[in-house]
Amino acid sequence: MFSNARTIVTVFGFGIRVDPSWILIAALIAWSLFQYTFPLALPGLTQWTYAAMTILGMLLFFVSLIGHELAHALTARRFGVETKGITLFLFGGVAELAQEPRKAMHEFWIALAGPLMSLALAFAFGSFAAVSEVLIGGGAVVEVFRYLALINLVLALFNLLPAFPLDGGRILRAWLWQRSGDMLAATETAARSGTILAYGLMGLGLLGLFQGVLIAGFWQILIGLFILAAARSSLEAQRMKTYFGTRQVQALMTTDVVTTGPNTTLAALVNRTMLANGIGFVPVVEDGRLLGHIDTCVLARIDRENWANTTVDDIFVELKQATCIPPDMLILELFDRIARTGQRKFMVVESRQLLGVISLSDLTRYLGLLADLGKRGVEVAAART
Repeated sequence: MFSNARTIVTVFGFGIRVDPSWILIAALIAWSLFQYTFPLALPGLTQWTYAAMTILGMLLFFVSLIGHELAHALTARRFGVETKGITLFLFGGVAELAQEPRKAMHEFWIALAGPLMSLALAFAFGSFAAVSEVLIGGGAVVEVFRYLALINLVLALFNLLPAFPLDGGRILRAWLWQRSGDMLAATETAARSGTILAYGLMGLGLLGLFQGVLIAGFWQILIGLFILAAARSSLEAQRMKTYFGTRQVQALMTTDVVTTGPNTTLAALVNRTMLANGIGFVPVVEDGRLLGHIDTCVLARIDRENWANTTVDDIFVELKQATCIPPDMLILELFDRIARTGQRKFMVVESRQLLGVISLSDLTRYLGLLADLGKRGVEVAAART
């Protein structure tokens, strides 16, 4: 998800990564603190003092975000859920869990841990501010602590909104899951709450734009779009896990495969095979042995006037691990490979024998069919496994 993120430190065995988008929001927050927040709270100080307050505030805000996500990650580890790492990005931070919790109560405590940490930090910074004010009578340090207390309180309360995939939405999903025992149904309900919040934020953002509050309005729209996309992608991921479960590629592959031989001319391949069958990807087979494949991308490298005197053997792509998969590969593993490599069509191969082909469009079409069938679709898929 965050291919450009870079690991900057490891804490408790978790890699802390920073996505380039985080630099943008960090710079925006720093600018706001330096130009408005601290000068309005304590007017008359030097620019160097405001700069020092901004640096201290940003560093401790950075630590606060990491603390929030570390609470999720450490709680997940306590329940045996692996965490890939913690990434800071444009909209805050995320602890990237390698898999979903196995029990509703595990989900509940993992989700709640982050807001609890933010509330604890808000209390701690508020206490520091109160003690500092008594000891030194106010000033720059006190104002920084007050800001951090407020921002951690806002972070906790916002994340507790019952809108998936926010922490509050995950808490809602855990409660629904515990009651019904159906994680997919719980995810669908929680995702709907996230969608409602997303549209609400975007509506407020548009209203703000019309009223001239450009930065705040634009930011609300961006957050709304992010929540909407995250809710939908999380729901789709859960549907895949529910519908496909432990199903293997061989259960969904197309076995009646149209192939071509190495001695076929490109003109014949296009006219008699691709156009006739409406396909753009053709395995190359000779005497029952799979040699590789040819597709429209390969054809595009050859000028059309040369198709009649160029054979498949001249240009086909030889067998590569990227396009070949075993029949017993889990469909969920195939989705992971598609996400990593961008490859969309695969040949199912065993001992150089072509068993079938499968593509991303096959998987998404099947997933859509099961989603339309609903719970009955899950039962049908389970019966066929």
